Amino acid sequence: MNLILILIGVIAFIVVTTTKYKLHPFLALLLSAFIAAFAYGLPSAEIAKTIASGFGGILGYIGLVIVLGTIIGVILEKSGAAITMADYVIKVLGERFPTLTMTIIGYIVSIPVFCDSGFVILNSLKESLANRLQTSSVAMSVALATGLYATHTFIPPTPGPIAAAGNLGLESNLGLVIAVGIVVAAVAALAGTLWANRFKDVEPDAVFDETQATQQSWKELKASYGLLPTAAQAFAPIFIPILLICGSSIAKFPSQPLGNGIIFDALVFLGAPISALLIGLGFALRLLKSDNKSIELGEHVSKGITVAAPILLITGAGGAFGAVLKATPLGEYLGVTLTGLGIGIFMPFIVAAALKSAQGSSTVALVTTSALVAPLLPQLGLDSEMGRVLTVMAIGAGAMTVSHANDSFFWVVSQFSRMSVGLAYRAQTMATLVQGITAIICVYLLSLILL
Repeated sequence: MNLILILIGVIAFIVVTTTKYKLHPFLALLLSAFIAAFAYGLPSAEIAKTIASGFGGILGYIGLVIVLGTIIGVILEKSGAAITMADYVIKVLGERFPTLTMTIIGYIVSIPVFCDSGFVILNSLKESLANRLQTSSVAMSVALATGLYATHTFIPPTPGPIAAAGNLGLESNLGLVIAVGIVVAAVAALAGTLWANRFKDVEPDAVFDETQATQQSWKELKASYGLLPTAAQAFAPIFIPILLICGSSIAKFPSQPLGNGIIFDALVFLGAPISALLIGLGFALRLLKSDNKSIELGEHVSKGITVAAPILLITGAGGAFGAVLKATPLGEYLGVTLTGLGIGIFMPFIVAAALKSAQGSSTVALVTTSALVAPLLPQLGLDSEMGRVLTVMAIGAGAMTVSHANDSFFWVVSQFSRMSVGLAYRAQTMATLVQGITAIICVYLLSLILL
């Protein structure tokens, strides 16, 4: 029982320090690793070594992938590729189902672009479509936000799911994570769309400031980017790496469907996450449009590294925290206890949802929970390859439950949509609750079939 009390105390420390005292999650997780190490009685001579190896181990696997994915996202954002993607989806789907179209746009754009940035970029499109199709902008806002949120928490190369996959030993099989993530994210996004449709007759009830009240029109925003990339140029940096990673995973199936010759070797090499994302970066270079492309690329790389730095630190600290927990008898004890309770795949969801609701960051919830549950997978019956993948999905479902006032995305959605806090809670926060519950039910059903 003392082992569980220590764990609860350490989690409470993370929550209190990051919420009440605004301590950076990197420091909170690092301090938690030391606190847990001393509290569980690890030999003092081994503590620093365990923490350092845990920090470096996870970044050695996944650090470069996070940086490359972030740089690609910055280039896509700055070049107007997200604008092209949105226009292409509207062209293909038409305007018959506006909220569904908005959700699909968000679903695609948020794979490379952070959901906060994606919402800001696409807000003018959302307002333009709402006016043209005489649909409530509140419903359109929720549809866009939930589409963005779904892929943000489930599909690599978004940093949160990549870090969780790395913590759970899936860095060499991201293709399977992507394949399952596409399905779970689609279910979560559809649930968000259905919830958004409840607000088709609800209009915005607040104006926050003149800037928000007089935003650029969609045509003005498109014009501000100059010459936009073609659809092929916009989609290539995202989908070519994903296809390569998935191709590598297929080649490595135990049945060896593609044999074990030169094709196998080529797919495994090109589909390694670092190789695939470097190729994606190569396609992203076609989006550079200034006269001095080397300077423009340097600026985008610097921006990407700046964005990736805190994620890398949080991921590394989460790896250190996980390494300490692995070195304690906590895994065996919790495994016996949780197996008796029979909660299995729901355990990662509950922990991630508690962390997300308490401190606001989906990325922190993904990293911390994955580090926490990694030692428990054998006892939970989730130690197979598919069990680990579904654990990532369960954590992702928890990491979206729920977005409220301590989450920056909540404020981006509410302010750019001119929703009061009360309306935002009813529309956006409840939408993320519906998404999270729907996603974990989907994961549970998949576990019954695949495990």
